[in-house]
Amino acid sequence: MILLLFIFVLAIFLGLELITKVPSQLHTPLMSGANAISGITIVGAIVAAGSSGPFATILGFLAVVFAMINVVGGYMVTDRMLAMFRSKGR
Repeated sequence: MILLLFIFVLAIFLGLELITKVPSQLHTPLMSGANAISGITIVGAIVAAGSSGPFATILGFLAVVFAMINVVGGYMVTDRMLAMFRSKGR
């Protein structure tokens, strides 16, 4: 349990350092890639939702819902960002 907590805290610090070091021009492409990785979360949530036990099913269902909100919102933001770079003639 202590090892998992250590990994979680280490991931928080690593993520904070990565985000603060990335130039602002790269935030949106980086977040777009991160949202694509969230698709893996959906697969894990579906597996958790299909496992036995009502508590795991409820948590898996909630994880699927929140991961889908993250992925769809990320793609909407990316699409809006790409629309800003399209020429007006098209």
